[in-house]
Amino acid sequence: GEEDLILLDGRHEFPFSFQLPQEPLVTSFTGKYGSIQYYVKAVLERPAVPDQSVQTELQVISHIDVSSPALLTPVLRSQEKMVGCWFFTSGPVSLSAKIERKGYCNGEAIPIYAEIENCSSRLIVPKAAIFQTQTYLASGKTKTFRQMVANVRGNHIASGSTDTWNGKTLKIPPVSPSILDCCIIRVEYSLAVYIHIPGAKKLMIEMPLVIGTIPCIGFSSRNSSITSQFSMDMSWLALTMPEHPEAPPNYADVVSEEEFSRHVPAYPPPIDCEEQLCCPVFAYIQEFRFQPPPLYSEIDPHPTDVEEVQPVSFML
Repeated sequence: GEEDLILLDGRHEFPFSFQLPQEPLVTSFTGKYGSIQYYVKAVLERPAVPDQSVQTELQVISHIDVSSPALLTPVLRSQEKMVGCWFFTSGPVSLSAKIERKGYCNGEAIPIYAEIENCSSRLIVPKAAIFQTQTYLASGKTKTFRQMVANVRGNHIASGSTDTWNGKTLKIPPVSPSILDCCIIRVEYSLAVYIHIPGAKKLMIEMPLVIGTIPCIGFSSRNSSITSQFSMDMSWLALTMPEHPEAPPNYADVVSEEEFSRHVPAYPPPIDCEEQLCCPVFAYIQEFRFQPPPLYSEIDPHPTDVEEVQPVSFML
């Protein structure tokens, strides 16, 4: 208000609220050579006495929805490099990489799909990393700062071998969201898949990333690709399994009667229970080696009386 207040001795509290502007505000950010900060400042004016003021920082986040169509499109890159010096070339190293979408949020894991072919004579190592690039623009000058925020490493690939990343994950650490609409500070991210080649410059593929604040809702391309891949891999099951299961075979047909009678006597002598306990178990294994199991049937050949039947519960 514009009115002056006369306050008595003691503590006084005044509640207040502010409506943020309708136009988008840039996300709060503190970087290497600059920052974007918001403050709430309170000033106490007194006659004939210097003003007193206090301020506190206010965090502002400009939301980025990664479900937008522009951020759901996949990104694919490929590159090849000849390894060697002048006429002494040992062969090419090729790399192709793909991510399913361009936008992700903090805490999400990025599945990386890559194919590496090593036709050189050297042992190579594939790697992947997330880079943050800070760009500062002031007085017609530009300054850039780049740093790695996360990385992952693959297995060594010998000469003449290939390797495939079928969804190798790289988790996004807690970082500031992308800042793309500020005229003085820009914060951009990229996913780099590169190959370390001893004695040569590394082969790198860099794909743009956007770190948002609103996660992807619903079935993303990742879920749909997994579903399609699962249905494709399980298609052979429908071709091999019959519609109606057949009963197990009669094992009596497998063993002839002549062979059965040669190994099993017609009337085996009774065995004393006390003597059986003293003998080793394998002594009686040969006796039942060729004895077939009973025939398969869904009807119990030895039904029990109704009075003896007790309920039985099954858990699936």
